Amino acid sequence: MNSPLLLVVEDDTAVSNLIGTTLKMENYRFHTASTGRQSIVEAISQKPDIVLLDLGLPDIDGIEIIKKIRSWSKMPIIVVSARSDDKDKIEALDNGADDYITKPFSVEELLARIRAALRRASYMASEKARNPVFINGNLKIDYAAGCVYVSNIEMHLTPMEYKLLCLLAGNVGKVLTYTYITNSIWGNAWDNNVASLRVFMATLRKKIEKDAAAPQYIQTHIGIGYRMIKID
Repeated sequence: MNSPLLLVVEDDTAVSNLIGTTLKMENYRFHTASTGRQSIVEAISQKPDIVLLDLGLPDIDGIEIIKKIRSWSKMPIIVVSARSDDKDKIEALDNGADDYITKPFSVEELLARIRAALRRASYMASEKARNPVFINGNLKIDYAAGCVYVSNIEMHLTPMEYKLLCLLAGNVGKVLTYTYITNSIWGNAWDNNVASLRVFMATLRKKIEKDAAAPQYIQTHIGIGYRMIKID
């Protein structure tokens, strides 16, 4: 069986060589791209298992690369960037990035994030194969199509809102702690940043709940986390 294939998108030769050497030592296969246009061509033609993406590319900003890839694929994207502000992390993650590592980084951390992304992708693939459609009351998630419906009306969720909803749906009836949710969605990108999680959860509720103040589907457990309520 072939080892996972990674696409390294990085215009800094030293950083690209460091990542490439690290991946080679761990027996990962990889391709490299130094521009946004090249990265899109490689992503389409090679269909990598993970994309390691720098945001500061010379021709196209990395956020635009995330948007373009997300328009046709759910392949895991790990941002590796020198941008350290929360607003940059939020923008990348909300547009579909799966994780975010700030430069400078340790190779051990990078490898841990890669392993976590591969585990999440494998779990999601197996869940979708077993249960291609999730239905709870008037809420329906079509995993194959990546669509969400409430009372047969399609809801237009952001990638981050969709990930949160799928995580809760996959654990319906269970209380998920803030730490579990943030680690499952973003790895350790925000080190359990509960405030940011609450913002994303609030926007999700506005779209799927009739009354966000009296939620039917997503219940808050104050100081602990959230739970998807099972509707008979």
